[in-house]
Order: sequence, then structure tokens, then C-alpha cells
Amino acid sequence: MATNGYSNGGSTKGKPIKCKAAVAWGPGEPLVMQEVEVAPPARMEVRVKVLYTSICHTDLSFWRGENERQRRFPRILGHEAAGVVESVGEGVEDLAPGDHVVPIFNGECGTCAYCHSSATNLCGTYRVDAFKSTMVSDDGTRFSVVNTSGDTVPVYHFLNTSTFAEYTVLDAACAVKINPAAPLQKMCLLSCGISTAGVGAAWNTANVSKGSTVAIFGLGAVGLAVGEGARIRGASRIIGVDINPEKFAKGKEMGITDFISPKACGKPVHEVIKELTDGGVDYSFECSGNVDVLREAFVSTHDGWGLTVVLGIHPTPRMMPLHPMELFDGRRITGCTFGDFKGKSQLPLLVDQCMQGEVKINFDGFITHEMPFSEINEAFRLLEEGKSLRCVLRL
Repeated sequence: MATNGYSNGGSTKGKPIKCKAAVAWGPGEPLVMQEVEVAPPARMEVRVKVLYTSICHTDLSFWRGENERQRRFPRILGHEAAGVVESVGEGVEDLAPGDHVVPIFNGECGTCAYCHSSATNLCGTYRVDAFKSTMVSDDGTRFSVVNTSGDTVPVYHFLNTSTFAEYTVLDAACAVKINPAAPLQKMCLLSCGISTAGVGAAWNTANVSKGSTVAIFGLGAVGLAVGEGARIRGASRIIGVDINPEKFAKGKEMGITDFISPKACGKPVHEVIKELTDGGVDYSFECSGNVDVLREAFVSTHDGWGLTVVLGIHPTPRMMPLHPMELFDGRRITGCTFGDFKGKSQLPLLVDQCMQGEVKINFDGFITHEMPFSEINEAFRLLEEGKSLRCVLRL
């Protein structure tokens, strides 16, 4: 039986649920807190009562409508959360009402060739898809709302998750069962940027080694999480690069040893890094979503063995700013999705390791604000103004 005052949902199983959600009606418009109807889960789906959700820069980017091809409204955003399973659809065997779960945008069916491969954490069916706005089973939505004309209209999904609602419907492949003793207000950070994208990029994608040197371009939540992962791995020097020096204090708390402000150094950042590290860092991480910054990250690594990991979301149509011949100098570049964790099969172990003290991730250091769900627009403002890393909203 689940905690948090939750019962097994027997009175709502198989029935629509009306609840509050923060609905995005158009790019840049304030989210509207209103009643929506959430349909029961279809085959291989689960309906989840969301208890905590947090806001990521990806939510901010989609809300602004920065990529016109990804605009589809009305929509329920949100992809970092934790909650409790209310009911399950036909065919779901690994989840049950009352289970504590973390939604993930990069699902894992466990049966396809991708899921069976140790070389990738993508799934053939449920991988992250920024253009997807409906459910896999029937290409439909599970949310509906009455618009200003009095008509009932569908509300579209977001990144397989849509967590800015008191209840959401997920593909079972996108719901990870975790230890019920784990604090859900912290576990919601595992859905995206903190322990998965950032820490996972350092551990799994780059495999940062003890005594190595690291440069992180962009000290938002993901960049700081990379720093945390590199610190835990024993990197000897972790250089943080950001145009906002106010972020340096938090960076020091997360294990970053040196700081560079591009506006203050008087020369290209990669030249400064090469001087600091005798030729360049072993690993660089681009966390800004800016192709010019990506270029600096790439050339800041040491020739012969340097590795650049791309983590920033790039809405621009500009192509990667490097010449193929530059790769013959031994530098490498790669992208990273969900920290290269296989969500359903590997995330529960990470939670257990955190609970047992085997892995000590500073979750509290990332949570700068906590607010009620009703104040979500204020939380967006704080993130947009650079005053928040992660604001956890209580539903």
C-alpha cells in the first residue's frame, strides 16, 4: 500500500478523472490552471497521481515555442515528476496501483532490439521524440478540456510524460517503479536533468576517470549535475564556464574547482582552458544549446584523446560547427540522451544506491525553490530569469 495518504484508487479505476492541470494554450502565454478530464489508461498504459513535479529548461523552450515544428496546443507540459500509480491498463504486468514511480521521457519496452542492446539506451518504440504529442497505442490523447467556446477539445501530450497535471497517463514503458521509501520530492529530479542527463553523462557517456580534467560549458542544472558526477568520479580539475558569474558560488558547492567568465577573460575560452590544463581537458560537456559554445567546448579538449559530450538542446537550424578533418586529430564528439541510463532497468538501482549511501548525490543542492502547484507561472518566471535551478512544485 502506498503512503502519502493515497488509497488504491478502486473508485476511479476504469473511469475518467477530473483534476487540475496547467494547460499551455499558445507559445509564451501564461499557463492556465483549469479542470481537465483524464481518461483511463488504455492497453500498456498507466494512470499516475502526480505528487511532485519540477520545471526544466526544456519545458521553458517548448513553452516559448522556439521550434515552430514542435508547436502543438493546447498542451500539458512537464517531464520531471514523481507520483503513485492510480490504475493500470490491460497487459501491464510490472506495475500496480500504489507503486511509487518516476516518469521518464525516454522509455524502455524491454523487448525490442534497442532495449536488448548494451550499446544504447534508446527504445525502438518509446524513445524520446520531441515532435510526438499523442499516445503510442492509438495516436490519441488522454486529456480533454472545455475551451472558451464551450467545446470539448483534446489536450496534447509532451515528451511521453505531461506532468503539469494532478493525474497523467503514461505508456507503461515510461514509468519506473522505485523504492517506496525514497523521498519523492527529491526523486522527481531523476526524471531528467540532475542524476540522469548530467550525472549519467559524466558516468556513462564520458566515463570520467579519477584524476582527469573536465570543462563544463553552461552552469544550469544539467551542467552542475555534470560537475557533481565528475566530482564523485574523482576528477582532479573541473572547470565551469558561464557568462553569469553569480552561478559560480553554487558551482563551487557542486564540486567545480575553477571558473571562467567568457566576458571577462579577454581571449577565446578554449585558449584559457588550454593554458590551465597543459593542452586541453580530457572531457568537455556542452550544456548551453548554443552552437558557438559547442565549438569552444570541442576545441578546448586535448588533441589525441579529448571527448566532447553534447547535452544542450539546440533549436537553431545551424549545423555542427566543425570540419570533418578536425576529427583526425583524435578528438571525439557525441550526444547523450537521459544520461545513457536505461530507465526502467537501471534507474531503480541508482535510487537504491542513493538510499543506502553508496552514491551520494547532492539532491538538496539543486532544489532552490519549493512552491505549490498553483504558483507554476511564478516558477517559470524564476527559471527564465536565471534565479532558479529546480523549483519543485507540490501537487
